[in-house]
Amino acid sequence: MNLYEHTIVARQDTGTAQIKQLTEKYSKIVEKNDGEIVQTEEWGLLNLAYDIKKNKKGTYIHFKIKGKGKIIDELEKSESIDKNLLRYMTVRVKKFDLEAKYFSRNDVYEKKEYKRD
Repeated sequence: MNLYEHTIVARQDTGTAQIKQLTEKYSKIVEKNDGEIVQTEEWGLLNLAYDIKKNKKGTYIHFKIKGKGKIIDELEKSESIDKNLLRYMTVRVKKFDLEAKYFSRNDVYEKKEYKRD
């Protein structure tokens, strides 16, 4: 089994109910193709580096998927048709980092102090 991290970016005007539907829709595609969703994270509405289809922001959803390569083919085929999505990206990884919460608002980042010599 291969391990994948898959991120989709939905339009900025997508509501919370639609985000939930998108998450369920793509989770079902993975499960239908004998894959497993290890973790799903909603990163929320974030600024885009540049405008995509006149959108300055996008709602990010991140999946950690365990399965074969055909799952990714099916996901990307379905996502290329979906009008609610701006972008999608899949990266194959060697292992998952299930502990880090990169976009959580509750995380407090430690400031490191550097001494000047």
